[in-house]
Amino acid sequence: MPTPEADPITRYVSEHDFKMTIGGKFVDGRDGEVRDVVDPSTGATLTTIPVASARDVGDAVTAARAAQPAWEALGVSGRSECFSHFADLVQENRERLAMLDAIDCGNPVGAMRADIDQCASYLDGWPALAKGLTGDVIPSSPDHLHYTSHRPFGVVGRITAFNHPAMFGITRPLPSLITGNTLVMKPSDETSLSTLALGELFDQAFPPGVVNIVTGGPATGDALVTHPDVKRLAFTGSVGTGLRIQGRGAESGYVKQISLELGGKNAMVVFPDYDVDLAVDGALFGMNLNVCQGQACGSNSRVMVHARIYDEFVNRLADKLSRYRVGVAYDESTDVGPVVSKAHWNRVSGYIEAGVEDGATLVRGGDRPGGLPEFGNFLEPALFADVTPKMRIGREEIFGPVVSIFRWDDYDTMLADANGLDLGLTASVWTNDLAIAHRTADALDAGYVWINDSTRHFFGTPFGGSKNSSLGREESKDEMLSYLEYKVVHTRLGDAKASLNRLLS
Repeated sequence: MPTPEADPITRYVSEHDFKMTIGGKFVDGRDGEVRDVVDPSTGATLTTIPVASARDVGDAVTAARAAQPAWEALGVSGRSECFSHFADLVQENRERLAMLDAIDCGNPVGAMRADIDQCASYLDGWPALAKGLTGDVIPSSPDHLHYTSHRPFGVVGRITAFNHPAMFGITRPLPSLITGNTLVMKPSDETSLSTLALGELFDQAFPPGVVNIVTGGPATGDALVTHPDVKRLAFTGSVGTGLRIQGRGAESGYVKQISLELGGKNAMVVFPDYDVDLAVDGALFGMNLNVCQGQACGSNSRVMVHARIYDEFVNRLADKLSRYRVGVAYDESTDVGPVVSKAHWNRVSGYIEAGVEDGATLVRGGDRPGGLPEFGNFLEPALFADVTPKMRIGREEIFGPVVSIFRWDDYDTMLADANGLDLGLTASVWTNDLAIAHRTADALDAGYVWINDSTRHFFGTPFGGSKNSSLGREESKDEMLSYLEYKVVHTRLGDAKASLNRLLS
């Protein structure tokens, strides 16, 4: 275990300036506007970050557009060398990035170290995948040749979510960069510190202007979405914001390619033949409580347990939850940190109150634990039993440390309940019966289904959902191709024999 930091706030925050990266320079916003950064573990204001105006976003896009031709001309091999340098810098700065996420986001620092370590497979994987990219020759007729090639869009806009700031700041730009695009990235305005710190690493590894980072709230994001030179956009976040991005992109008067990774209210279906303790461990792992306090779109927040093992499952889950230590995120002994903000604490607490009012049984948790900083956003993980699909906690995405347990005994009713939402990101099936496992996985309306596992991502495997949960796929060849435009070249070959006779005569 790493030696606890005596004063991580001073070392990683107070002694540093956090500036945007635009065209290889570290800058404040033109208008001088800033936003306070608040520590979710204590409620204390730590520092400020710039708020980018539309002019700042324009500067970033201009820098990206100017850098793009030379970046594309490097080819995959040249761009891969930059990836390799960046990977080394990320590893060298592992502790800094992890601690910034713990301080800024509230996620336990040990989990954030694991986040940084997971980035290695993406930093290695994208160059390898891109080196295998080929076009197609399409048979047409003896007198014609058709073939395809790919070209980057140019400037890509990327808006990332608050819950894995450094990991998203590292991995989400990679497929657009390896394909020859340049980037303007905006992290969540709630958790920007590690992404701003990454600007220094991008600047060391990539040519100026290839990666530009701007910070700010909805107005900053809107300026990026509607900019005429940003033809390709990617967003991770809430359904509501994703819908607004689609609308604003259309209203800008420019056709834009947009991919969205949005919300989930994910079903974990437990059959009575499966080992109860293993299923309980799977439910805890799948909720991401000791990674990001359940603030994850892929968390299995609807646990649907067969009636035969229901009571035993609830009791054992309650017992294991009671052992989790809620605490300051940068304390090495913390299992569950604070939620990201006071506003989000109020939102999640409101859902807990609604669960009780709607008749669900609050088995444990749901309160602010004692003995912790008074103004921290701490919340004891809440476990609800006797949840039904009509309850708010049973149908709406909470995005917090709230586990809802449903009882089922009829298979068809369970499937109808599992599929009865407008979200369909992930699901999981827990059974020892191979036929039941695969038939149920096929019947669940979700884009990614695990069998006897949950929430794990594997590079090269397309991740994304159905319905309002997703548009497009990530972490795979599908995503890489989405950052390229197809071009078809047609050639009329003519009469080869006549041409040969003319050439040789």
